[in-house]
Amino acid sequence: MTTRTAAPAMAAAPQEGTSQGTVLIDTQHDNMVHDAQLDYYGCKLATSSSDRTIKIYNVQGSSHEHSATLQGHEGPVWQVSWAHPKYGVILASCSFDGSVLIHRETRPREWALLHAARHIHESSVNGIAFAPHEFGLVLAACSSDGRVSIITHQPDNTWSAPEYIRDNALGVNAVSWAPYGAYHDSDNPDQMEPPRLVTAGCDNRIRFWVKKDNQWQEDSAIISKDLSHSDWVRDVAWAPSILPVNIVASCSEDRTVLIWTQSEKGGEWKPTLLNAFDAPVWRVSWSVTGHMLAVSSGDSDVTIWKAGLDGTWKQMSSVQDNAGKAN
Repeated sequence: MTTRTAAPAMAAAPQEGTSQGTVLIDTQHDNMVHDAQLDYYGCKLATSSSDRTIKIYNVQGSSHEHSATLQGHEGPVWQVSWAHPKYGVILASCSFDGSVLIHRETRPREWALLHAARHIHESSVNGIAFAPHEFGLVLAACSSDGRVSIITHQPDNTWSAPEYIRDNALGVNAVSWAPYGAYHDSDNPDQMEPPRLVTAGCDNRIRFWVKKDNQWQEDSAIISKDLSHSDWVRDVAWAPSILPVNIVASCSEDRTVLIWTQSEKGGEWKPTLLNAFDAPVWRVSWSVTGHMLAVSSGDSDVTIWKAGLDGTWKQMSSVQDNAGKAN
């Protein structure tokens, strides 16, 4: 059985065109913080920790205010994910306890448990992500048991039994959805495109999945072997849609970040080395427009990267958690 080891949290995606300095937040967690995510509007911050709790903060500019603490998990909480605001203020979380919890803010500072998918997996649930809102209120979760589960909110206000994707026997560390419009067909613009996922595995691979004929199946697009990871792939992130190119970033304990590009629908995924780092790389996160990538590596380093017109990636800035080192 594989388990997720502690990794530094990386909050918001990089913000383009801003010069505001780093904002430090004392989360008041009693143990290591594993994830930090801003909501759609950037007004709420959720953090998750090995202390088995999730903390919610109201954020405005450089100020923040703790508004709620969510409980219910029986183990470390690895990751959180905000739903699109069209469904309300909804937050999902996953844990070492094999469960996924979904909370809703019913009124300011008051949260209720919307759904508890207890023991949805046989071991640690390492990552979760809500689908693009065009597909409905749909949540994917990946686990050390080697599977990805997908649950869907139903019209009668219940949640579906999980659909499972069998990814690889060693375990899955992360999951990311393709943005809606990534495979837009200009010849048939009204056709609903199928949902797609990319996963990061403990077998050193990424895999692409697509739902066709109401069944999840591995995508037939070829993944180039010109470059590949040589250790666990810790995170994967599908960039916001930049037609007609699809871009995915992956990072690994082999200390590298790879940028995978698919130049046409059904075409080959071709990798480019973004950078070889000095320590394992834990997280990658795209900016809203997909032009910048934040990379979390080592114990406390976050670097921001941007692609030039010639396709080469250059580091734009670096943030070190000196406060964390001091503690």
